[in-house]
Amino acid sequence: MKKILAAALAVCMTISLAACGSSTQTAATDTAATDTAATEAASTGSAVTGIDDLPGKTIGVQLGTTGDIYASDYEEEGSTIERFNKGNDAVQALLQGKVDCVIIDEQPAEAFVANTEGLKILDEPFAEESYAICVAKGNDELVTAINGALAQLKEDGTLESIVNNYIGDDTKGQSPYESPADVDRSNGTLVMATNAYFEPYEYYDGDKIVGIDADMAQAVCDVLGYDLVIEDMEFDAIINAIQSGKADIGVAGITVTEDRQQSVDFTDSYATSKQVIIVKE
Repeated sequence: MKKILAAALAVCMTISLAACGSSTQTAATDTAATDTAATEAASTGSAVTGIDDLPGKTIGVQLGTTGDIYASDYEEEGSTIERFNKGNDAVQALLQGKVDCVIIDEQPAEAFVANTEGLKILDEPFAEESYAICVAKGNDELVTAINGALAQLKEDGTLESIVNNYIGDDTKGQSPYESPADVDRSNGTLVMATNAYFEPYEYYDGDKIVGIDADMAQAVCDVLGYDLVIEDMEFDAIINAIQSGKADIGVAGITVTEDRQQSVDFTDSYATSKQVIIVKE
């Protein structure tokens, strides 16, 4: 009789444990499903597919750039602006999920996307802009001289050739700029302040700063009879360097804005571009 009771008890315990295990497994499955759903919901909620999606999002920009200036307007609409010293740092934050998108100039954006898997540029431009050289306030003589040089470089095709050497599948690398051998540099030296992390306008090739802006500034100096010295610094330090006299010109894909015109003067435009939005694919 005792053996029969023991066997019955064992059967009951087995059934009870099986039921308990089934309940635990179901709970674990439900929890995992809930977590997955929450992750998918968060991902969907942070998606940026156009300008209309920017309010309330976390936007990455390079500190002090036009993208920073324009994106700041969205702070009033609940957006968080994360500012980085380098555009590449903003892109890395996007890859890590720390920001929902990055607003930056078109050509550097194309370089970032070409060199990084999992990113794309939205078709809708964020803003259009023109680049110019900034000069200390009131230095009208230098502004006039640079404008004359730019006009000459546009007329003879040199500026177009410089741009084509860095942009365009069929022209890239085909027309590197070379200074004429007989340039008279008796006018001294022009110090150019830049931020050399803005490919293809300025970036490092080994230890040398190259790019559209570097070549354009060299061509301007060749016309005007100057040696060119390029100083690399944080973007938001460039205008201060011009104001303090540490640099003569600022060239770094700098867009003319009303705020900047309060601090420095600008030459004529030498290039046009767009602000675009980079997102994860």
